[in-house]
Amino acid sequence: MPRKHRKLSFAQLLAKFIFITTGAVLMAVALEIFLIPNSVIDGGITGISIILSELSSIQLGIFIFVINVPFLVIGYKQIGKTFAFSTLYGIAVMSFMTAFLHHVPALTDDKMLASMFGGVILGFGIGLVIRFGGSLDGTEIVAILLSKKFHMPVGQIVMIINVFIFAAAGFVFGWDSAMFSIFTYYIAAKVMDIVVEGLEESKSVTIISQEYEEISQAIMDRLGRNTTFMYAKGGYSKEDTQVIYCVVSRLELAKLRNIVHDVDPTAFLAVEHVSEVIGGNFEKKSIH
Repeated sequence: MPRKHRKLSFAQLLAKFIFITTGAVLMAVALEIFLIPNSVIDGGITGISIILSELSSIQLGIFIFVINVPFLVIGYKQIGKTFAFSTLYGIAVMSFMTAFLHHVPALTDDKMLASMFGGVILGFGIGLVIRFGGSLDGTEIVAILLSKKFHMPVGQIVMIINVFIFAAAGFVFGWDSAMFSIFTYYIAAKVMDIVVEGLEESKSVTIISQEYEEISQAIMDRLGRNTTFMYAKGGYSKEDTQVIYCVVSRLELAKLRNIVHDVDPTAFLAVEHVSEVIGGNFEKKSIH
């Protein structure tokens, strides 16, 4: 039998509601008080909506809602019921708030300041919504559907869509605005990653050395991190050995390298980015 999804508690549902609402409001603030008054746009369906609103004088919120909803309906099975409703709610709030804030004066007419602050607020708002199980733009749904038809990566399709949108912005708002829009999109993407993944970026480290027991003990004694041994066999030497696997914070990586090289200067280290660490007693042990 298929396993049932665990229902969210009231506190979790309330947190989800509050943070998706906050994220949607922040995106509307970024658009209406910073970006749009300075002819700077976002990517995706929001960018298309801004261009159409400029050309037709119809309110932005109407285009955002009307264009997004069909893709939510079409992609309902791919994205799931909870995500679809969370996204629909976030888009509805954002659409309403853009109409509400439309006549609020811009805080600055300096395009650089507007792009920077607008990008930060935009990325923070989108990141909050994504972190709590929703989205504010149907572009990824479009990309998922197209990727199945054309057998292309989702990220590549999103990039191609945005290239056309920013090119269109150049014709509508001018090429300076298009370049500022790309700059804003980049800032928003970086801030969104920080909000979704957190500031405490972790690194996984794989260590291959004949001194694996001594290195493992040194890491636990001097860094306070647990290690895991994994069985391995040398491809050339055919000798059995143990590989050390360890997860550390970004700031601890340099110290880990020093510990390993103090024990074995010839040790092999492979470092990879870890977007999230859950469970497994990741907390540091006290170092005596």
